[in-house]
Amino acid sequence: MSQASFEPVIGLEVHAELLTQSKMFCACPVVDTSHAEPNTAVCEVCTGMPGTLPVVNGRAVEFALRAALALHCQVAETSLFARKNYFYPDLPKGYQISQYDLPLARHGWLEIDTPSGARRITIRRVHLEEDTGKLFHRQGASLVDYNRSGVPLLEVVSEPELYSLDDVKAYATALRSLLRYLDITTGDMEKGAIRFEANISLRPTGSRTLGTRTEIKNLNSFRAMLRALEYEIGRHSQILAQGSPVQQETLRWDDVRGVTYPERGKEEAQDYRYFPEPDLPPLHIDQAWLRQIEASLPELPSARRSRFIEQYGLSPYTAGVLTVERAVAEYFEACAAAAPEVSPARLANWLSGDLFALLNEHSLPIESCRLSPTHLAEIVRMVEQGTLNTTSAKAVLAECFATGDPPGDVVRRRGLLQLSDQAEIDKLVEQVLAAHPMQVEQYLQGKTAIGEWLLGQVMRAAGGRANPSLARASLDQHLRELDESRRTR
Repeated sequence: MSQASFEPVIGLEVHAELLTQSKMFCACPVVDTSHAEPNTAVCEVCTGMPGTLPVVNGRAVEFALRAALALHCQVAETSLFARKNYFYPDLPKGYQISQYDLPLARHGWLEIDTPSGARRITIRRVHLEEDTGKLFHRQGASLVDYNRSGVPLLEVVSEPELYSLDDVKAYATALRSLLRYLDITTGDMEKGAIRFEANISLRPTGSRTLGTRTEIKNLNSFRAMLRALEYEIGRHSQILAQGSPVQQETLRWDDVRGVTYPERGKEEAQDYRYFPEPDLPPLHIDQAWLRQIEASLPELPSARRSRFIEQYGLSPYTAGVLTVERAVAEYFEACAAAAPEVSPARLANWLSGDLFALLNEHSLPIESCRLSPTHLAEIVRMVEQGTLNTTSAKAVLAECFATGDPPGDVVRRRGLLQLSDQAEIDKLVEQVLAAHPMQVEQYLQGKTAIGEWLLGQVMRAAGGRANPSLARASLDQHLRELDESRRTR
């Protein structure tokens, strides 16, 4: 059977570090492990010293409930923490406190946009657990930093309802966007704030029976996740086409070599010997508190996208681009409020085009942008009013982005006000035509492409400030008059 004869079936487990000030079960501060000195934000509890007792972080529970409600889950009135037993150097207690039989929430959904249309992906469970430490392998030795040990983790588990790499990307992007809108995680994948684990199996196209799955652990970027899944799809297809069985196992992704490799045989729940955490009582959720949390939820990405389409007349694609990140959506709305007379579509184009290009070039988030929404709106307003042409506006945008100066100051300082005086433009056109008689003659003989070159000379003579429409109209008129004069000789 060919690779096309099989259909991938994928489920994702997404782990997100929560933006609490302290750890999940102790008072140790949550620190940036990429900068903090190793093993400085630790105590007896998060390093698993005998005789210590955990205490649940209420803020972490609140953040998890925000996610569960935003994902339309059924929140359990009572949930349990459990011990997930396994032995690894970055797990100081020899077990991880997590939730299993009775998680915080179940049976939700997340809507995603795919090339074939919108689909709802079922959320199997949302629960809380603690993060592990971090291993560093250097010069033949392994070192461990326990600063991350005990940091609150939110785990969101989907049902295996993703059938393509497009589905996976859409789901992962939508979930990360939602969690960032809720302001419960940074979503910084470079620092491991969100990590993915993917379960994948293949089945004959049209079959409803699931195949043997493999699990790929600790994928910390969209690119790594998609590359790993693409590799596994090819590997599974080749094995199945040969009539051999796929081995159920846990895999790691080697991003340098572009291959997966076995870490261990795939564990089942019984291998972890789950049992209720004896040092923590059941977690009871007060319903009045739950309603209060629900009332505090912000407008979520899908709702904001729909509103942008209806309120501002944006295309679904543009509205989607502007609402992936909450800060971008708020920046756009501030622009629209600052210039209600300006076309929202034009504001959106300048934001998602020229400003995004500058942000990407300088690796800056929009929150760090010196160009305020009011200033971007002013630049676009000047373009619509004819005060600036597009070329000059791009130059003003770049300078305002670099300096934070008001656009009006930059325009005056650089003498960029658009030239719209018809008499002055006519004079420039006449000067250009007189200076380039050979090109004018070629144009009159039928080489009309030279007209664009002549227009460029007019714009250059005007220092880039001439109104392009007026300059083109004047040039066309002068060339017509020359042609008519030539014919009547």
